[in-house]
Amino acid sequence: MEPSDEQRSASSSSHVFVHNPHLDTMKDDILYHFSLGTKTHDLPAMFGDVKFVCVGGSPWRMKAFIEYIAAELAMEDPESEYPNICAGTDRYAMYKVGPVLSVSHGMGIPSIAIMLHELIKLLHHAHCTDVTIVRIGTSGGIGLEPGTVVVTKQSVDATFLPKFEQVILGKTVVRNTDLDQGLAEELLQCSKELNQFETVIGNTMCTLDFYEGQARLDGAFCAYTEKDKQDYLNRAGEAGVCNIEMESSVFAAMCKLSGLRAAVVCVTLLDRLKGDQLSSSHEVLRNYQQRPQILVGSYIKKQLKAKAQRS
Repeated sequence: MEPSDEQRSASSSSHVFVHNPHLDTMKDDILYHFSLGTKTHDLPAMFGDVKFVCVGGSPWRMKAFIEYIAAELAMEDPESEYPNICAGTDRYAMYKVGPVLSVSHGMGIPSIAIMLHELIKLLHHAHCTDVTIVRIGTSGGIGLEPGTVVVTKQSVDATFLPKFEQVILGKTVVRNTDLDQGLAEELLQCSKELNQFETVIGNTMCTLDFYEGQARLDGAFCAYTEKDKQDYLNRAGEAGVCNIEMESSVFAAMCKLSGLRAAVVCVTLLDRLKGDQLSSSHEVLRNYQQRPQILVGSYIKKQLKAKAQRS
């Protein structure tokens, strides 16, 4: 039994929602892949002030983000090393500065799903309230100039349907992949104020694979033609798909279930209608990869400034 819309709505304005009665019977909840636990760590003291969570595939990128946001919020200590909170494991990396938590999630739906289960429980155990979570990353674009940032309106599967399917106890469970449209519009407005790069709102296709699942011609196996690829990607574009990645569907589904205000912000590294492999220089790609960080950093700074003014 999953939470009702009323339960999710109630939780979204306050605490992070979990729906698992078994957690109440556990003396200790071990967040194994974070190397954290409710008995071994004071989670409210460590994380109770978290208001913004940014997640992305690469541990290196998430450390770079926390260093960037620390400087943006004037919280940077020149001597700080920003230690990895999850140093006891090599699965994920986690960094924190002030109310901002930065966590890596690896590549693909299974990896981010495991991380999200433990992250959602961590935020719940820490009694966090009014949390906004954003996935920042890279993607392949469809009909967009490389470097364009896409804020996801809806995550769709490889058949262009807005759903995430998971088999639980041998039965297929279908979950909604809607994201917070108000948050998406706020991020778009931030980009307009920055005026540094093109940003659009559009659908994101989430696939189970980087090669055949995304109609690439350069994998170890390929049983379709260039025309087949172009036809498929054009159909995706007609369905409103602006970019392709591999995590947004389960991210959207799990954040919606837990009442987290969520967004996906990915930069496009290439136009998939024009090729499958990256040809841009390392410096150009590095600049592109910084764009979601810059946008989300600007949003966080704006929100904290508005909160300070209200106070």
